[in-house]
Amino acid sequence: MDASVVGIRLASGVVTPLLKKLFRGEGAGAGLVDRPVRISSYVSLREQRSLSRDDLRRLAGKLVEEALRAPGERPLPPGGEAGVAAALAVTLHALGDLALEDAEAVGMGARAFAAELRKAAPATGLGRDAELFHDRLLETTCLHILHFFTTRSAYIPSALVEQARRQAEAIAKIDALLARIPRQDGRDAEFEARYREYLVKRHGTLTIFGVDLPPGSARWPLDAAYVSLETAPRPRRTGGEAGAEVPPRAAAPGPGSRRAEDVLAFEPCVLLRGEAGSGKTTLIQWLAVSTARDEPEGGPVPFVLPLRNLTRYGERLPAPEDFLVATALKGRAPEGWESRVLGAGRGLVLVDGIDEIPEGERDRARDWLTDLLTAYPGNRWLVTSRPSAVRQDWLAAEEFAELTLAPMNRSDVAGFVTRWHRAAEAGEHLRDQLLSSLAGKPELARLATNPLLCGLICALHRERHGFLPSGRKELYTAALSMLLHRRDRERDLRLPDLAEEPQLQLLQRLAYWLIRNGRTQLSRKRAEELIGGALPAVPAAQVLGDAPAVLRHFLERTGLLRAPTEDTLEFVHRTFQDFLGARAALDEGGLGELTRHADDDQWEDVIRMAVAQGRPHDRAAIIGDLLVRDSDRSVLLALASLEYATELDPGLRREVREAARRLIPPRSDEAAYALGRIGPLILDLLPRDPEVHRHARRYVIAAAETGSEAAIGYLAEYRLHGNEQVRETLTRLWERFDTDHYAAEVLARMVPPPTGLLVGSDSALAALKGFTGPPDLSIGPSVTREALTRFLARQPVAGLRLPDVGGGDLGFLRGHTSLRRLTIGPWPALLDLSALYGLPLEEVALGPGRDVPLGPALASWTRLRELRLAAGHRAWSFTDFAPEARPELIDVAEADPELVGLGRLDSLRALLLGEDWHPGGKGTWAELSALQGLRELTVPARATDDLAALAHLPSLRTLTVHALGGWWDGSARTRAAHRFPEAELRTLASEAYEG
Repeated sequence: MDASVVGIRLASGVVTPLLKKLFRGEGAGAGLVDRPVRISSYVSLREQRSLSRDDLRRLAGKLVEEALRAPGERPLPPGGEAGVAAALAVTLHALGDLALEDAEAVGMGARAFAAELRKAAPATGLGRDAELFHDRLLETTCLHILHFFTTRSAYIPSALVEQARRQAEAIAKIDALLARIPRQDGRDAEFEARYREYLVKRHGTLTIFGVDLPPGSARWPLDAAYVSLETAPRPRRTGGEAGAEVPPRAAAPGPGSRRAEDVLAFEPCVLLRGEAGSGKTTLIQWLAVSTARDEPEGGPVPFVLPLRNLTRYGERLPAPEDFLVATALKGRAPEGWESRVLGAGRGLVLVDGIDEIPEGERDRARDWLTDLLTAYPGNRWLVTSRPSAVRQDWLAAEEFAELTLAPMNRSDVAGFVTRWHRAAEAGEHLRDQLLSSLAGKPELARLATNPLLCGLICALHRERHGFLPSGRKELYTAALSMLLHRRDRERDLRLPDLAEEPQLQLLQRLAYWLIRNGRTQLSRKRAEELIGGALPAVPAAQVLGDAPAVLRHFLERTGLLRAPTEDTLEFVHRTFQDFLGARAALDEGGLGELTRHADDDQWEDVIRMAVAQGRPHDRAAIIGDLLVRDSDRSVLLALASLEYATELDPGLRREVREAARRLIPPRSDEAAYALGRIGPLILDLLPRDPEVHRHARRYVIAAAETGSEAAIGYLAEYRLHGNEQVRETLTRLWERFDTDHYAAEVLARMVPPPTGLLVGSDSALAALKGFTGPPDLSIGPSVTREALTRFLARQPVAGLRLPDVGGGDLGFLRGHTSLRRLTIGPWPALLDLSALYGLPLEEVALGPGRDVPLGPALASWTRLRELRLAAGHRAWSFTDFAPEARPELIDVAEADPELVGLGRLDSLRALLLGEDWHPGGKGTWAELSALQGLRELTVPARATDDLAALAHLPSLRTLTVHALGGWWDGSARTRAAHRFPEAELRTLASEAYEG
């Protein structure tokens, strides 16, 4: 018989009464012990004799009989039952000899327990089939026996004791294991501290570009090198008319602009655009280092993701666990650390260079960003790109704010030049000489609009003892010449002298390969192959050796190439790649290839540099082909190329200008920015009619974007313009130019005087004079109290936005009877408002502060029309308002005022109460109902039922309700709508409320 067909079933209802006879009944204290009970103490055999051997054989016979009732093939031949029953009785008799404990037996399981019984009993002496049947029946019987044990009262405490013992052992073992393995949060904190140190060391220095210096001084601290640049908001499209735009949002502390390093304090997600060399990568270094160094443990964690490194071979963009793949700490982080940081909303993700990956891969990059934003909300993100690399609103669906990195203004340039000369130990004489040249040569100053070009000018000025090139092409040519002839003093290498031209021939092949393949990095092996293929045609370069030796020379001695990793190479800056790539295209006669890529932003500078370096017929061919393509972009590129075409047929030059006229007026703010980036030659194309309201603001944008001092004269023509958007644009542009010149020609002559004029420094404040009337100023946090006091002593103002300028009072405002509008930001030390008593203030906004006595000031402001109070101002009431005051708007959305005395302010048209406002009794609604002219009201949701029942506001036209999470109970809304049928009902989600 096949053992696999033996299956035995014993019904519990039949077997359980039989098995009970095997064991004694439970008497007093039979099993109520605090230790496990041996099975032998249960068994009804031996000395207890309640079950005889005959009884046991009969019991075994019944078990065999029950087992044979199972359907199917009979497992025993006829007559074999008696032998199996006898053998089973002998085996079961061994129960009385087992030293096992009940809990131990249950833990063993039926099969192992049956095996113990077989070992304790004598051999059965059965044949093969009978013994197999006996073993299966014994195993099944043991299963029922063990179940029977678990039902006895003695088993329960003994099992609990055993379970407790095993748990204690397990806990002890786990504790010992945990003592040897660090806790995950401890490992995270330890690695995070190490990672922050790495970031500070890795990104905490910059190289002084293109200068031979003593060992150890070629790199200088980022703190000393960093130049804080300004950003400007890019236009945002509205949901109305196609192509319609809205003006930029105002930024704190003044409208329109912020310092680059502060942008993430105002916007959690930013797409920052900037020209090549404008400081995008340096800004990312600054944010990474300052965050890693200054934020406390458990604070934000920076992740620097240079896309040119991460996608150099077309790799997939990294998931969080691969964020460190391009660092020396790759694979060192605790598993899942990056995801835990992002999941907690502590990530500062710095994505550098969307423009440095091929255009065809950028949609994939956007999808990658979208997935990360969806999976890990609550983090901060900065993405950088060249201006034209991605379309406007490329990340608008992900709620990214779009900003543009503004060119360096005069103050920025002066600061950069001073720091550069100090780090390079170049001397004050050279510094002063260069600053004088920049001030006296507008064309040279126009080149020094970004850190890369400014650094080049500093290096060339030092190298050439004051001689400087006049144009961009000449600047790059001179820089290449300087770099290719520099000598590595600290290594004192003795290598064959190599002329400049053979080196350029080889380097331009590397550059053109990168441009054609849409890359900024290539492998060392590929670079050696390209050089090796060109060496036979450039025999002069063979004095350096084979291709690896030549490449090593470029890396070690020229400063033009660098190795970001052991197996990859890149040009020290993209600008040199484009310049040399254009040179290669001209040598190969690839003019058609150039113009075919006119709509690819990665080729834009290549085409312009080809025009700059080409012969007259090359320039004519390139510009002519761009006109034939006849796209807006190609025409703009042709117009921009005129600046570099020193010799060009006058007729072709006229054709370009005529073609460009169709782009004027610009169809959008984006087009105006693109037009201005062409340079000052567009000033001749812009209309000189400042009364054209429809496009005036875009003309102003385009002129300012040129960055030319010549633009000041054009912008001055708009000083009398009545459009507020045009005036706002003029006021926020001034620090991009020479502040004294712009202030005198534009700001001082504006009628009416400028409003919201942001003043960022003491020197800028000193430049403001001679206004046609009192201006409205927004004072930046860098302005000192002393400078402000001196300014206000000579210049009346109509409006001021003040940060904390130090001190506990406002004494510098005493007697300023021209002041009408005053906004004061958070100022913890401000305790005395007496300087404001009696001033003819009409609009007052006070930021969060301490309990400043506000009542006397309110009583003295007889002309007050608007009052806005943040949290912290409690020492006042509505009864404090001067009887002559006729307030129209009161915004106390961040306070919790009593409404006593409100009813007498019958001039009020808008009242904004916050979510934390708690209405009182019926008197509250009586005060509110006295405002018969009230047209706008904001209240918390909990007040709407009483408002609808008790308030009478016949003039109400807008009712806004603070509703947590954005919802408002339907029945309450219905009652409010019925009570105020003329009012528009709005819901304001409190967590999105910005005041």
